[in-house]
Amino acid sequence: MLQGHEEPSRQWQAAVGSDKLHHAWLLSGPRGIGKMHFAIEAGRKLVGGDAPATEHPDIHILSQLPKDEKEDKKRAEGKPFERKRNIGVGQVRSMQKRLTTRPTLGDKRVIIIDAADDMERSASNALLKSLEEPPTGSHFLLVSHQPSKLLPTIRSRCRVLRFAALSEEQLRHVLAKQDVDATPEALDAAIEGANGSPGLALQLIALKLGEVRKAMAHILEGGDPHFEARAALANAIGQRPDRERLAAIVSLARSLLAKNMANGSREDFSSRHTAYLECERLAAEIATFNYDSGLLAMEIGSLLANAARPTKRHYA
Repeated sequence: MLQGHEEPSRQWQAAVGSDKLHHAWLLSGPRGIGKMHFAIEAGRKLVGGDAPATEHPDIHILSQLPKDEKEDKKRAEGKPFERKRNIGVGQVRSMQKRLTTRPTLGDKRVIIIDAADDMERSASNALLKSLEEPPTGSHFLLVSHQPSKLLPTIRSRCRVLRFAALSEEQLRHVLAKQDVDATPEALDAAIEGANGSPGLALQLIALKLGEVRKAMAHILEGGDPHFEARAALANAIGQRPDRERLAAIVSLARSLLAKNMANGSREDFSSRHTAYLECERLAAEIATFNYDSGLLAMEIGSLLANAARPTKRHYA
């Protein structure tokens, strides 16, 4: 059973043990908290057999494909690769053709879509037909980070399993079991920025953000009247961070602001909330814009400095 997800596990087991298992399930919750892991384990137990989910003839997984031939070659070589933005209608229709045949090993098959939020509109419309008239023995597990992005008609045909973010204590327990190699500072930074997501925490640990967190916390606590702390933050971020590192850094700043938002006066809340909203904007822009790391460090540092305690505040 996944740590912190006892309730959705209980609901699923009760449904499996009933006379009639519903054909479509929406696994809803923040990114990186274990929904896909749950879907794979649930699917394997449902269809039986010893093969891994990626090789099982009765488990079909739909996710974003490599974005081009170069990235497809990387995937074939077992290297990290860049994916397309969406799951295409061709992938859904290919899956539907397989549903016209009987399951291979038993009387059930499982279709996992990760993430269903990333389907093209035409792919969603195509999937809806299968959800409206599901083939006998076919069960759909839709992983969703943002259910509001799904068609209402898809949501209405699914039973929902809600996966909540883990508490800090639960997250530390999960990471301890993973035996991660991280300094205490890097571990604290990962937990701070992960918002209860083990997957994101592991990603942040790999990015070694301990010094970045220390620099941010220093600015938020003491301001930065001489811009020295912002220079330290830029140095911790590095000269040529990739998009993944930049996104993680903005997420970390946002989490620090959120954690400190309730502390202090109404003026403190207002300045921190404004800085938080600006970090939300940066997070959305980083996905598509090319940011200079030095300028981004200055912008984040200035937001934190403006959100510092009133006696320490230094406005950019």
